[in-house]
Amino acid sequence: MTTSSGSQQEKKLEWWQLSLLGVACTVGTGFFLGSSIAISMAGPSVILAYALAAIGTYFVYEALAKLTIADPQEGSFRIYAKKAYGRWAGFSCGWVYWLSELLIMGSQLTALSIFTRFWFPHIPLWIFACGYSVLAIIVILTGAKGFDRVENLLAVLKIAAVVMFIVLAGVALFGFFGDGVETAPIPRTMGGFMPNGITGLLPALIFGFYGFAGIEIIGLLAIRLKNMEDAMKTGKVMFALLAFLYITSISLALILMNWDQFTTDKSPFVSALREYAIPYIPHIFNGVFIIAGFSTMVASLFAMIRILVSLANDHDAPFVLGKMTKKETPLPAIGVTAGAIIVSIVLSLLLPDRIYEYFTTAAGLMLLYNWYFIIGSSNRLLEITTGDKVKRIIGFIIVMTAIVGTAFHSISRPGFYVSLLFVVIIALITWIMVRIWKKNQSGKDPGPGSIFTKIKQ
Repeated sequence: MTTSSGSQQEKKLEWWQLSLLGVACTVGTGFFLGSSIAISMAGPSVILAYALAAIGTYFVYEALAKLTIADPQEGSFRIYAKKAYGRWAGFSCGWVYWLSELLIMGSQLTALSIFTRFWFPHIPLWIFACGYSVLAIIVILTGAKGFDRVENLLAVLKIAAVVMFIVLAGVALFGFFGDGVETAPIPRTMGGFMPNGITGLLPALIFGFYGFAGIEIIGLLAIRLKNMEDAMKTGKVMFALLAFLYITSISLALILMNWDQFTTDKSPFVSALREYAIPYIPHIFNGVFIIAGFSTMVASLFAMIRILVSLANDHDAPFVLGKMTKKETPLPAIGVTAGAIIVSIVLSLLLPDRIYEYFTTAAGLMLLYNWYFIIGSSNRLLEITTGDKVKRIIGFIIVMTAIVGTAFHSISRPGFYVSLLFVVIIALITWIMVRIWKKNQSGKDPGPGSIFTKIKQ
């Protein structure tokens, strides 16, 4: 087992604590807002999209959990890819993940700023973006204990918000308020359930995956479990809870309101309760969006820093980025990531909305690149059963279907093409690095000789 002194000093987690952190790292604006886009694409069949996404994501998580149980690594999926396929795989996985999260964080900060300006309309967006960035870095600087406390608190608040919607929707259905408001008819035909056909369901799948994205972060946190065998229990509880909350809340929203009346610029949960004139609902959910966005942003920042340190320790990033303070705080990695976030904020505010939206959609698709390596790594590094092989194949097919499905809709199609461009660019960089490693006779061994390190004489 490979650990650093930093991980050894971090407080160990019970399985339920990691499940709660998993919810905090997963439930974000990708669900609260992205679900409205998925509804506009798939109609009532969006429920199937989220169910399939839950199954596919769990199978990928299960593969990652078994890798973690067999060989706990701070670099998680990146280290497993390197062990399974060679140094090129670990290098590309690490940098693809870091770049993807960086682009996504820019859009998260912009979204947080827009939500906050709902209450303060005359303050420029960049001030809010910088403020949330500083707060996120402060949380990271407090260490594992501060990160755990903040994320656990925000997880409880997010779960409470979804439960609140479920309760309010149930009360509305029983007619306790909103006299005269008609509910939507339940689809009784395939055409009613899937109004836009298979070409509506397929592109909605990617938004289902957005709702469950975050397994990489849980993989990075799993090394802190008191009992590594509990990694499987953690995932089962976490995904069961998320699937129940997601599918129940979306189903109720679709009962309260016709699917074609939802708009892509508003959360379906706000839209579904709009006709019932419940006091303060827009303000409550605006606060929920801010909490959800900030929570997932902090989790992404944590993951970016940890991956950067892992890359530096393997000589695939400047070695200085792996340095720690006496309190085991990776200040150089935090500084570089903070600078990159500033650039991302500037791009998100300067570029036209659609262009930056394409970049962030592409970044989300690129995260699935690492999921394939997780599945492939488990097949290469573990002794797996026939049942495991079937699960891996099903997970692979569902994820691939989601990626291909993005080409079927005008909203997601540009992001699909941009993601291909990013993958090609990173592939070329990796190819160049492989030639440098071979030239310096470092091969697959993460020793000296990369472009980031001095060659030992």
